[in-house]
Amino acid sequence: MIWYIGTMITVERVQTGVRMERRMLKVLKGLAEYLDISLGDLLEGIVLHAFEQKVPFSDATMVVVGRLKEVYGLDLTAADSHHVTSLDEGGVG
Repeated sequence: MIWYIGTMITVERVQTGVRMERRMLKVLKGLAEYLDISLGDLLEGIVLHAFEQKVPFSDATMVVVGRLKEVYGLDLTAADSHHVTSLDEGGVG
């Protein structure tokens, strides 16, 4: 057993009903499984890195992300982030 005396930070977590693009969620779940962490921990880490304008993943992890994107057909990019619409929010389908 490893003890982290004095290094642990206590946070209050809440349950949320965030909606997300289906393929993106599959990639994130696959990555969380690969990293052996929860989806929530993965998302928290990504956001904390983004808030400090830091890259959240190593080059090796990005290779895994690329493979998962291929498997789940995720072809969206950061450039698409301001141009997507949901099917239930006026999109076609």
